Amino acid sequence: MDTIGKPSTNWERETLVKIVRRQSLGVQNVYDIGVEKDHNFLLASGEIASNCFNKSHSMAYGYVTYQTAYLKANYPIEYMAALLTANSDNQDKVQRYIATCLNMGIAVEPPDINRSGVDFTPLSGKILFGLNAVRNVGHAAILCILESREKDGPFQNLADLCDRVDLRTVNRRALESLIQCGAMDCLNSNRHQLLEDLGYVIDWAHTRAKDRASGQGSIFDLFGDSQEEQPQKKGLEQAPKAPEVADFTPQEKLRLEKDLLGFYISDHPLKSAMQSSRLLGPTNLSDLEQQPEEAAISAIVMLSSIKPITTKKGDRMAIIQIEDLTGKAEGVVFPKTYERVQSFLNTDDSLMVWGKIDRRDDRTQLIIEDVEPIEKVKMLMVELNPLQAGDMQEQHRLRTILQEYRGEKEQAKIPVVAVVSANNQRQFVRFGSQYQVSSGESAARALESAGFPARLQPLISN
Repeated sequence: MDTIGKPSTNWERETLVKIVRRQSLGVQNVYDIGVEKDHNFLLASGEIASNCFNKSHSMAYGYVTYQTAYLKANYPIEYMAALLTANSDNQDKVQRYIATCLNMGIAVEPPDINRSGVDFTPLSGKILFGLNAVRNVGHAAILCILESREKDGPFQNLADLCDRVDLRTVNRRALESLIQCGAMDCLNSNRHQLLEDLGYVIDWAHTRAKDRASGQGSIFDLFGDSQEEQPQKKGLEQAPKAPEVADFTPQEKLRLEKDLLGFYISDHPLKSAMQSSRLLGPTNLSDLEQQPEEAAISAIVMLSSIKPITTKKGDRMAIIQIEDLTGKAEGVVFPKTYERVQSFLNTDDSLMVWGKIDRRDDRTQLIIEDVEPIEKVKMLMVELNPLQAGDMQEQHRLRTILQEYRGEKEQAKIPVVAVVSANNQRQFVRFGSQYQVSSGESAARALESAGFPARLQPLISN
């Protein structure tokens, strides 16, 4: 056997080898991947050939898979918290794992200045966001906050926080970020008010810190309301405040959260729509990679950004960025479609989109074929009794009517859902996309006339 050694590190050596013989060891319980049969290639030295995964290697993979599956099944909260922490530097994965938590019934709460640690933490059946995930808040600032909290207990208000931490480490930018992402809601739920107060409180806290450093104290430090009150807490009620202001709107709060965390956490503009849309069977954006080329899909999304483009012919089109609770994707709106739907393409709008999967340059895109504001999306609900649902002739009559009102393929966007009622229970059955109709009102009237009670129902109820 000829070997050529090539050092790669201080502890590892890559070796090129020539296989001199192979030996079958019969049927064994192994977890090999790679070579399908006769995989135990033996070298003259008795070693396994380097181009195979030997039994010990693949066995380790199998064992780790078993361990992680066991942890996810028996300790789901702890497992998902560890998974989120391990991938905290990858926002796409964090967003996907948070969606997984929601599907598992595990709530992920926003960061909290009085409860959060550095990383994602299991807490009372939920997962608490870590301070390390907040933009503009450095590791030194987090340690300063945690050290003060460990030493003197939870922070009572903004003045208490600014008075106790080193404002050279926990600077104004970090404090603003903590307010805007909701980490200080436990101190005051009015985030706008906290931001307005911040400048005054920081100046006041700097003065207090200088006085303490020079051995001086304010009159309020000398005459606190209680003799047992800790010196650093005396005079906090005298901290200045800005004039009262109204809080941010829920939409503005969510926007700030997304800016600082990379995604929505306390709520999501699409959450109610996604829950209502289960009957429609929309595709999650995180699953686009698994869809076959040119697969026709629909998705409920939020428009993150739009980039208008003028083609060489002078036609207008657009590249859009869309997202849902599970991930993000890029969409392409070609000129003919763009001319028809451009009025619906506004940043931060919630939409239902129809399109096809396209892969080029190793990227998965969605070719947008149609768009509709989520509040305008409707379903055609057809009431069936058990006899109708089980009768082949009745099923044929129903399908025939639906196909009559299908119209042009690109216009058939209204999904049909059958509601079968029996024994005080209701079962919902979604018809395939080939039975979608183009005119919901006309189809509903025709179904009523044929003995199938039907109605158009909006996806989002007002």
